Amino acid sequence: MDDTTTAFDRATSEPAANATRFDWHPEPAMFDLAAEPARKALEDLGHDAWGLALDYLYDEALVRPVGPDSYQQLRARFFGPSGAPAPAPSAPSPSSAVLDEVRARLVPYGYNAYHPRSFSYFTPPPLPMSVVGEMLSQVFHQGIDVFHSGPVGALVEEEVTRWLADLVGAGPEAWGVLTSGGVMANIMAMTVARDRHLARLTRTQGPPRGALLERARVYVSDQAHFSIGRALDMLGFPPEALVVVEPDERYRLQAEPVARRVAEDKAAGLVPFCVVGVCGTTNTGSVDDVPALADLARREDLWLHVDAAYGGAARLSARDAPRVPGLELADSVTVDPHKWLFQAYDIGGLVVRRREDLHETFHRSPEYYRSAIPETEPLNWLEYSMEGTRRLRALKLWTSWKHVGSEGFARLVEHDNDVAASLAAEIAGAEDFDAAVDEPELSIVCFRHLVPGMTDAELDAHQDRLQRALEVSGEAWVSTTRLRGRTHLRAGVINWLTTTQDALGLLESLRRLAKALPTA
Repeated sequence: MDDTTTAFDRATSEPAANATRFDWHPEPAMFDLAAEPARKALEDLGHDAWGLALDYLYDEALVRPVGPDSYQQLRARFFGPSGAPAPAPSAPSPSSAVLDEVRARLVPYGYNAYHPRSFSYFTPPPLPMSVVGEMLSQVFHQGIDVFHSGPVGALVEEEVTRWLADLVGAGPEAWGVLTSGGVMANIMAMTVARDRHLARLTRTQGPPRGALLERARVYVSDQAHFSIGRALDMLGFPPEALVVVEPDERYRLQAEPVARRVAEDKAAGLVPFCVVGVCGTTNTGSVDDVPALADLARREDLWLHVDAAYGGAARLSARDAPRVPGLELADSVTVDPHKWLFQAYDIGGLVVRRREDLHETFHRSPEYYRSAIPETEPLNWLEYSMEGTRRLRALKLWTSWKHVGSEGFARLVEHDNDVAASLAAEIAGAEDFDAAVDEPELSIVCFRHLVPGMTDAELDAHQDRLQRALEVSGEAWVSTTRLRGRTHLRAGVINWLTTTQDALGLLESLRRLAKALPTA
């Protein structure tokens, strides 16, 4: 601080007469932050809140994966007899009363990602340093849209997105931006592909819109994330713009069938402009043949987007990086730190090969977002994102990466892959289970429990009943999915607390619970 700067004096900033202006609340010290009693009041609140968090962790989250209530039962329990939300509270309450209500109405009824037998969708438990980073980011309250509303926060995001760009192997000209998750990242990627690449192919003045989109085509497999189709809908493409190509027997998109469709569409006068590969599909964790898709994209002048929201983190492991090859060949890549980098919700990411592609797509300069010293050209993240208001998502990833390092992340990912491999091997050797894929490429295992004499349709209903019985038991949790018309149990091993014993115990629980289910 130089001699010309005048520091804010907390002790003399407000007249003493203002000390009573928050007396309408039972805890006025929590509002008059400039007064001395405030720090003690906030320390007490922090102590009570952290105690509640730890009570949740040890008394609920590590006890069972999820409560037994059905949707309607939980509505009745939470809302009461009316089954509908109550009016907003009109009078203030002490913080202790609010925390008591959280303890009673919320703590016992959530989904508990920390449980080691929680074989979830993509909800890993967050690392402790991620939770700390998230808490600090909310206290710091930086707005990461224009530089002056979050100066150092803008630089933290630049640093962690550079780390994500390095993770996927993008070059020095690459640029990344944080998003709310994979859906937003995929929507933004399709926007960039439309406004930059399709515009070049169609030689349009400005981004293509309206009728210019009618002949455009994007190629995906039936295992691609729903957000690609949603993105095309939102961006004005007709339904037929999304071309679904059948994957191979292991649910992986291959280049040859895509090449055939591209040739057919070009012969019909259409404009193929994008192909989407997936490294870690939502259903099975399968990995598309990205290197071959990259060769095809180069030959046919297609934009290659890779959805590595889940599998991208495997690149941190020297051992497991070959499972997700070719990310460095993509024009854009989605990576979700709140998946396999074990971050607290929410934080997704999009990396593009060329910084100007993001900037030219999203840059806007509202008159109220101006720099007092324009020649310094501050970093305004508003110019690189579809979102306006953006919080300091980067801090929790920054604190976590500093805490565990790339080597630590690699160990956690390798552990999950090893547990999934053990589960798949046990299923492969069992007569009463059948796997959709014998050897998972990453850490998702899809399988069916078999009952002699049941038809396929009866087995479908059996998987659903068995999943619900497991949920009610509190012993473990798996989801279900549909693969080639058949219902499968789906165990996602993305929990750094899960052991091989937990995975094998899952099968024993399923066997025992199945004996009590009807056989027809």
